[in-house]
Amino acid sequence: MSDMLGMFGMFAPRGGRAPGASLAPAARLVVCAAVPWYVCLWLGTTADPVPAALPAVLILREDVFEAPRLALQRLVGVVAGVLLSVAVLHRLPPGSLSFLIVLVCGCAGMYLLRQGGSPNQQVLITAMMIYATAEPGYPLARLEESAVGIAVVALLGPLLWPPNPYRDASAGLDAYRAGLRVRMERTAALALGGDRTGPGPAAPYALWHRPHELSAALDRRTRRTLLLPPRRPPAGAADTLRPRLLLAARTAPALLFLTRELETRTEGTPAGPDEAVRDLAPLIDATASTLDTALRGEDCAAALHHALELERTHRAAHPARRDAVLRAGLHLTHEALTDHPAPPPG
Repeated sequence: MSDMLGMFGMFAPRGGRAPGASLAPAARLVVCAAVPWYVCLWLGTTADPVPAALPAVLILREDVFEAPRLALQRLVGVVAGVLLSVAVLHRLPPGSLSFLIVLVCGCAGMYLLRQGGSPNQQVLITAMMIYATAEPGYPLARLEESAVGIAVVALLGPLLWPPNPYRDASAGLDAYRAGLRVRMERTAALALGGDRTGPGPAAPYALWHRPHELSAALDRRTRRTLLLPPRRPPAGAADTLRPRLLLAARTAPALLFLTRELETRTEGTPAGPDEAVRDLAPLIDATASTLDTALRGEDCAAALHHALELERTHRAAHPARRDAVLRAGLHLTHEALTDHPAPPPG
């Protein structure tokens, strides 16, 4: 249910948000649905201008800055649907043949006007609504009401209680850090011969891709807020948020390689992990702790020095090429941590 409500911008699809965080999207939806309704009543389009309120429900998402693009896509679909139904009803009376033509042409229009791989369902919805309400003047009223609702959502939606992209990115990074900590604890336990229970293969891959999603969302949202009041990162994150996101994105592929290589190395070994794998557990713990410190925006120099010492010790004890491959993910993580800028003083 929460996923369905998240589609309409009322609740976020991801966890970790405060209960009050849903008030702004809900209030935005109410305003963007009510304003076009009363505008259309004032214009006298119809007595119940429901199509004017629908764009707020169907367009607004958690990423409110997508509203203008989705509004334009919906407007194109409405116009296409209106023209399709009017053209068919002008040539043929309502009946099985005309319904089939509207249905087939509406489906074709959905895919011809698709955006980003998603079909424009508004073409078929509008065509069917007008076909079912074959009254004089209704197609024009439907077009007017939809246009008013779409214009209000596109122009007013991003201005009403816009989210702070920096705050959202910081919260997402904290959630990623928590998930990464759990994953690395499981990896270290696996190196020591622990059980293999834990998240299925889908969860880790989603976890590793999360830093790239956060960075892309932050860049996209900050570009779209140029005309809005300036938004600032949360206190203490002004100079470190983007470097921390970059660090998370750089280390995610290396740690994914580490976990997969370790899982492969320990599969089918009834006697348990070999000595090189078992000796890797302290190094995994140290690296995970160092990365967690850096992703929090704190100085990790001392922790990184300890992790590098453990890496040198493991390399000296297990110099085989096969063991070097096993350490590769940790080595790349240490390189990224070495390049990571130190947090500003204070």
